[in-house]
Amino acid sequence: MYDGRSGGRPGLIALFGSGETSSSGRKVHDYLFQRLPTPVRVAILETPAGFQPNSDVVAGKIKQFLEHSLQNFRPEVTLVPARKKGTPLSPDNPEIVEPIRLSDYVFAGPGSPSYTTKQLEGSLAYSLALERHASGATLALASAAAIAFGTWTLPVYEIFKVGSDLHWLPGLGLFAPYGLELAIITHWNNREGGKELDTSHCYMGSERFSRLRAMLPPSTTVLGVDEHTAVVFDLAAEQCTVLGVGAATIERGGRSATFASGESFAVAELRR
Repeated sequence: MYDGRSGGRPGLIALFGSGETSSSGRKVHDYLFQRLPTPVRVAILETPAGFQPNSDVVAGKIKQFLEHSLQNFRPEVTLVPARKKGTPLSPDNPEIVEPIRLSDYVFAGPGSPSYTTKQLEGSLAYSLALERHASGATLALASAAAIAFGTWTLPVYEIFKVGSDLHWLPGLGLFAPYGLELAIITHWNNREGGKELDTSHCYMGSERFSRLRAMLPPSTTVLGVDEHTAVVFDLAAEQCTVLGVGAATIERGGRSATFASGESFAVAELRR
């Protein structure tokens, strides 16, 4: 097995549509942990929820879940309270973000996609995460964080809660060095609105999202990830695998393809 601490090969990237602390999420973490040295050193970024007074509680629940649900990997989990630039708990504070440098598994999850992008763009925390990934560490990105790490970020709260006009924001562009221009949409098959409100496509609804899709450059690929589902990228092998209970949907150039849990597809599918 490749030792992620020795460097030389990029690590895996997992995009969770939701359910990172569910039974299906545990199976995804297990799949990822199996490919890392034991004990697995985990760094959980608080940044996506850093604007919330309880961001430590949000991250702490994920820490507790990993420690209790994946005990056989003896995870050593550290919270990284990189909450806001220009404060003592900044993603640019070397002392705050040092655990990322030592990690095998970097996790970022729930919160605000636009806030995540604003706080991590050009930051030391983001730079260290990229450095560790290039050396073999796994990046696990759920919900808001998964959206923020694409080429384009969907400002979910601003549109769904505040009523802002439909728009996109520049994302962190994690996949750009691999020739991918992605708009990552989690909660793709969300049904919280029931019969009264279409909350699919990350609470946008299909009609509203079709208008958002038209605003993206033609070169952009939309990757939709269902709830309780993850897409795992092995960029070294140019392969993606869908895990969990749902599916992944690829939309580009007016074409759509869906891959169910257990199926794999070539990274090239995201470039066509």
